[in-house]
Amino acid sequence: MTLIVLGLALWWAAHLWKRLAPASRARVGDPGKGIVAVGVLAGVVLMVMGYRGVGHVDLWYPPRFLVHVNNLLMLFAFYLYAASGMKTRITGVIRHPQLTAVKTWAVAHLLVNGDLASVVLFGGLLAWAVVEVILINRAEPRPAPPAPASMGKEAGAVIGAVVVMGVVMLIHNWLGVPPWG
Repeated sequence: MTLIVLGLALWWAAHLWKRLAPASRARVGDPGKGIVAVGVLAGVVLMVMGYRGVGHVDLWYPPRFLVHVNNLLMLFAFYLYAASGMKTRITGVIRHPQLTAVKTWAVAHLLVNGDLASVVLFGGLLAWAVVEVILINRAEPRPAPPAPASMGKEAGAVIGAVVVMGVVMLIHNWLGVPPWG
């Protein structure tokens, strides 16, 4: 569990450095991007190692139908992430589509994982995304909505989400975590 918490701490610190200590981040300049990248990567490695190595402590037993709810939420999370990069119409409604995708991903995983390590990991990332949104909203005015995207971009975001979700589901299955229930 210690590795998960250390990984989360690195993730939070790397992502929030700009928001909580802007003068410090500005002094470092462009090399700061590398420091942030290393911090995020190290955080992910620690979280994965910790999650895979921790003993299983059940807190609750999620009903099986939640697997289908999880998969639907995951499709929406992948779409939001793709929509963010493609500036589709939903980005005019949802100010932080990538962070909303992370929150959706975390909630989806909390629904289907009732063990302590999952609550710490996914709950910690959900809390980070919520804090990040609050800090950004306080620091920056809402930008003007993007121009409506073409139907090609809309379709591309949906198709991309389905393809990426399929690949991620296959990887989960390969790792021994069947995502189909």
